[in-house]
Amino acid sequence: MVQVGDIVARLSHQQDIYFHVDKIQGSLKSKGSGLVILKGLNLRLLADAPISDLVLKSSVEVANYEREDHKMIYQKLHKLTSQRKTAQDDQREFFEIPGRVLQLDGDQDYLHQCIKTYRQMGIEAKGICKSEIEQPRVIREILQENPADILVLTGHDGLISGKKDFHNMDSYRSSRYFVESVLEARRFQHNLDALVIFAGACQSNYEAILSAGANFASSPKRMLIHAFDPVFIVERIAFTPTDQIVSVKDILTHTITGTDGVGGVETRGQMRRGYPRSPY
Repeated sequence: MVQVGDIVARLSHQQDIYFHVDKIQGSLKSKGSGLVILKGLNLRLLADAPISDLVLKSSVEVANYEREDHKMIYQKLHKLTSQRKTAQDDQREFFEIPGRVLQLDGDQDYLHQCIKTYRQMGIEAKGICKSEIEQPRVIREILQENPADILVLTGHDGLISGKKDFHNMDSYRSSRYFVESVLEARRFQHNLDALVIFAGACQSNYEAILSAGANFASSPKRMLIHAFDPVFIVERIAFTPTDQIVSVKDILTHTITGTDGVGGVETRGQMRRGYPRSPY
């Protein structure tokens, strides 16, 4: 019997993605009649499926799945930090102040992982867990209380089964909330270089989120995005000097999903160099 918190995969999708069972709706007395709300284990996807379509994954299967995912993340992080170390060695007499990050996330587990990774990379970051539907209502107050150079608005999203109109907000689970949140954030700070915004999740309405004022968004081809894609984009922005424009093509090569899953517009870096470096 499937229970909330179990890790499952969908038979109809060749068990390609592992999910946490978030909610169970409907009756479980009749075999396969319940509808299950699923959250991606490593992808920012919200989906639903009948219980009859689900298969429970063993602890060994989950460990192997997560091991492959962690390997991919490590490779990306290693490449980023190696490039940054080379750049720092060329500017030893300067000290660096990377951009500050504020992340609102609808998923507490993903938020914890992202904030931990920012700090490991030397980025000052504040994380606040707010559901996608809450984010538009609270974003301006949170920005006033938590000054930041880079704002990340994410959580879970997905195309609703059977919906074909990619331009209609009713086709998405959370895209309208990301759009509303970006609009509110831009009312607070309209300058795209004074507050850099990444917004969206799996299959989000990319064009609408960018039109609302985001610098980067998901998902150009309505693809699934990795939980760490925003982190890799933020790292490049936070450690690019303020007198330089971040290359959009370059920044996307550092993500896991690539140009199918994330995209954006030319944006000024948020790192400030100082001189001289203190010996203390």
